[in-house]
Amino acid sequence: MPAKSKSNPKEKAQTIPDFASREEEADFYDTHSLSEFWDELEPVKVKFAKNLSKGITVRFDEDTLNELRRKARAIGMGPTTYVRMLVMDKLRGKNEG
Repeated sequence: MPAKSKSNPKEKAQTIPDFASREEEADFYDTHSLSEFWDELEPVKVKFAKNLSKGITVRFDEDTLNELRRKARAIGMGPTTYVRMLVMDKLRGKNEG
C-alpha cells in the first residue's frame, strides 16, 4: 500500500514503502517518525571494532583519494572507515573470484 502524501504528515502510513533513492527515503523520514513503524522493525546484530589503537598511514594521489571519499559517502561512511572495511574484506578473503 502506498505511503501517505506529504501534505498531511499527521496521518499514519500503513507500512514503510520501498524507496527509489536515498533522497526519496530522506524526504519520507522528514515527515514520518520511526515510532510509526515499530511493529515492522527487527533487531539486528551490530559488530563494533574493538580498541583500534594502532594506526597505519597510507598515501593516495588526489584522484584516488577523491574516488575513495565519493564511494564512502555514497554508502554513508567516512573514507577511513571505508578503506578499513575494504582491507578487512580482502584479508578475510571476501571479493576474491
